[in-house]
Amino acid sequence: MKKVVLITGASSGIGAVTAKFLSGKGYRIYGTSRNPKNNPEDFEILRLDLEDVQTIQNAVRHIIDQEGRIDVLINNAGIGITGPIEETPTKEMKRVFDINFFGAIEVMKAVLPQMKAQGDGLIINVTSIAGYMGLPYRGIYSATKGALELVTETMSMELKQFNIKVSNVAPGDFATNIASGRYHSPVFENSPYGPIYQKNLDLMDAHVDSGKDPILMAQKIFSVINDVHPKIHYKVGEFMQIFSILLKRILPDRLYEKLIMRYYGM
Repeated sequence: MKKVVLITGASSGIGAVTAKFLSGKGYRIYGTSRNPKNNPEDFEILRLDLEDVQTIQNAVRHIIDQEGRIDVLINNAGIGITGPIEETPTKEMKRVFDINFFGAIEVMKAVLPQMKAQGDGLIINVTSIAGYMGLPYRGIYSATKGALELVTETMSMELKQFNIKVSNVAPGDFATNIASGRYHSPVFENSPYGPIYQKNLDLMDAHVDSGKDPILMAQKIFSVINDVHPKIHYKVGEFMQIFSILLKRILPDRLYEKLIMRYYGM
């Protein structure tokens, strides 16, 4: 019996590549998008808006009606945000939390009754290496992903009694179109943050443009699905991105901060 997999945010980037890869491995894939246009040959795209709980419930109900089960949820959909926190509108910060954090939780809540009824399931939250540290001009994005990492740990414990496993996969920089979908706080004229913020915007975009192939994320997610005893945390990225997490654990706070600021030209 083919495993049934729900992947949010599957119209582009990591989600689309993962959906196509898993479909090629024989999984029954359902992807989602806020505004689905054309269904790929490999899988069906359903409408799902992480800010609209009804669309989440409708998508999950459709899959259960069609398949009778949901074996794997890959919580991939999300958006980025950049800007000095002082100059970033609070409503935009709240919106990113509503999508990246609360939206992901709502999808988990929607699939859990079915997973509990069938006696097994796997949830994979796609977070970010940025969620392991506060980064200049990306603090809110880091906070949403860091919060989801902690919730993953909590739900892993809470759902163990139902034979439901919960893991996360944290990517570094990948060559996707995430930059085009970010909310960018404007570089205000005469802002004291302006020159360094603009420099960092250019650096972020360059990192995405030269990032790794999303197929690496798809392969890692495939390996997690097939692991009988998956870990809670996985990281996929450049060596220095992953090594920076270890450095944060062992270096004094101010020394680590100095290294980060030097890297970002501050």
